[in-house]
Amino acid sequence: MVFHCRCFSFPLEEEIDIDIEDPKTQTNSTLTEPFYTAPSEFNKAMVEDLVDNVQSNLRVFTYAELEAATNNFCEDSKIGEDGFGSVYKGVIKNPENPLDEENQVTIKYGALKVNVLAVVEHPNIVKLIGYCREGCERGIYELLVYEYMPNKSVNHHLSTKSGAPLSWARRLKVAQDVARALTYLHEEMEFQYIFEDFTSSNIFLDEHWNAKLSDFRVAPLGPSGELTHVSTMTDETAGYTAPEHTFILTQKPSSNTWSFGVLLFELITGRPPLDRTLSKQQLVEWVKPFLGSRKFKKILDPKLEGKYSLESAKSLSFIANRCLSRNPTLRPNMREILGKVNELIELPLQANNTAQGSKSMVRSRCCY
Repeated sequence: MVFHCRCFSFPLEEEIDIDIEDPKTQTNSTLTEPFYTAPSEFNKAMVEDLVDNVQSNLRVFTYAELEAATNNFCEDSKIGEDGFGSVYKGVIKNPENPLDEENQVTIKYGALKVNVLAVVEHPNIVKLIGYCREGCERGIYELLVYEYMPNKSVNHHLSTKSGAPLSWARRLKVAQDVARALTYLHEEMEFQYIFEDFTSSNIFLDEHWNAKLSDFRVAPLGPSGELTHVSTMTDETAGYTAPEHTFILTQKPSSNTWSFGVLLFELITGRPPLDRTLSKQQLVEWVKPFLGSRKFKKILDPKLEGKYSLESAKSLSFIANRCLSRNPTLRPNMREILGKVNELIELPLQANNTAQGSKSMVRSRCCY
């Protein structure tokens, strides 16, 4: 059976022949429209105005409230570290109705002025609840309060530390949720935004295992005030970085497309994007010899214990390959990728419904 769609087609029962390295082997029949401007190309003042306008929708916490929520920021409330310092779990009450159920939240330092979460609202993006400037002695930084994500990060569940690896169905759901969020950021906001700090450790899972993007901000303007910005690439994000990336650049949505392709291979293999045990070998380089060959099964995450659809994994690897074109103009946009992932997830359901329908027909005929 061959699965066809608007952008590209691929077999679900045959081995695929793909090549990450050579963009000439890929077509670009529908991807000729230019991408929109990068985040550093819009007026930063407009972003700050938007943040100012929505601050009225954010709850302003007192330092005493957050102390009470975290039991005086005790060690037991600490759930991690990030670039700004310690991250805490807290419990807050609704000040308008103390009888309401208490809500769990995440509390950490950040900069509200450049935090895009102040102006976005999407089910696959972590919600910013409020902030506290009282008692903060760290310049522009304040304490930010987010919704709590009890099922930790995607990175945690893909690592060997997790006692309960993500099932194949949940991995496909992560791909779908992240694609939804990136489509929103790229095409559906008042201004376009690039998810600059793309890592699986910045993708969290809520109580229903929905994936949500977190820990990202408006990219600052460069030191000269020109339409470029200084990259904040770290050793953690390096494995997700598109080949055209430079330390001073104008980012494009296609850079997020590349990062998303890396994430898909991370979901398929269970491996980090940059393997420090193999001389920092890139994941996208490691998988290449196995793609489109009979050895494809060797790259699948052994933690899945064979509980996956091989055809589905091959199909997802094809989507990843399209995202990883060396030529940025040949990469599909996130809306097209989302449609592709949606069809991949829906296909087994359609096949199951068809099978169920056939059984019903047989039973009906038997009745006669």
